[in-house]
Amino acid sequence: MPSFFQGSFGTNSTLNIFYNDTYFQYQNSTLRLKLEVPYLSVSGLPNGASLSGGSVVSRKGVSTQTHSASGIGDVWLAAHYTVLQSSGLMPAIVPFAKIKFGTASASQGLGTGRNDYEIGMGLDETIGARIFPFAHIAYRFVGNPPGNNLQNIWTYNIGSSYLVDEHNVLTGMFDGAQSEQPGYSGPADLVVAWNYNVTRAGSGFQLYFDKGLSNGSPDFGIGIGGQVVF
Repeated sequence: MPSFFQGSFGTNSTLNIFYNDTYFQYQNSTLRLKLEVPYLSVSGLPNGASLSGGSVVSRKGVSTQTHSASGIGDVWLAAHYTVLQSSGLMPAIVPFAKIKFGTASASQGLGTGRNDYEIGMGLDETIGARIFPFAHIAYRFVGNPPGNNLQNIWTYNIGSSYLVDEHNVLTGMFDGAQSEQPGYSGPADLVVAWNYNVTRAGSGFQLYFDKGLSNGSPDFGIGIGGQVVF
C-alpha cells in the first residue's frame, strides 16, 4: 500500500512523506494476526523531529534546518480475537493487542527507536447485508527516549463500510489520537476508501484519500495498493 502525505504536522516545515506499507495477514473465524513492514522516505523533516507511523510524534530540539531520509519504518505486529460474534443489535466484540517494534532509524528521525505497546477493543456491526459500522478504541504505551517527554495516548476510529455490489466496497472513517508530545495537536483525519474485490476471497485493489483535520495531521494523503488472499 504505497501512500503519499504532505503537511506541516505541527512543525514550521512542509514535509513530504512516502510510506509504503507491506503486510502479511492470517485470519480465520475468530483470530486475525497481522505483520506490517513499512518503508518510508521523507523530505523537509526538521532536524530534531521524529516520525512514527508516518506522522511526527516528537519535535525535541527542532531547528529551522531540514533533511531527507529513507529506510525501513517501525514494524507492527497485531492480534485481534473475536470473543463474541455479531448477532442482531449486538455487535461483534473484538479485543486486540499491538506491538510497534522500534526498527526505524532514530538518528535519521524515521522513528523514536523505542517499542510501543497497545491494547484496545473493537465493535463491528452488520446492518442488513450491505452496511458494516465499526468503532475501535485503544490505549498505547509509548516508548519514551531520554529527554523526549513523550506520553501514553488514546487512539480511536469510527466509521462504516458499504457493500455496493459483490466487487465494490466504500468506506468512510474518522481516525484520531492524542498527541504523544504534550502541547501539540494530536492527529485527526477523515479517510474515504474504495475497494474493488476481484475474487470472492477478497483479492483486489484499494484506493483511499486522507484529509487532515488538525495541525498534527497531514494536509492531505493518498494511497493505492492491493492484496492477494490465499
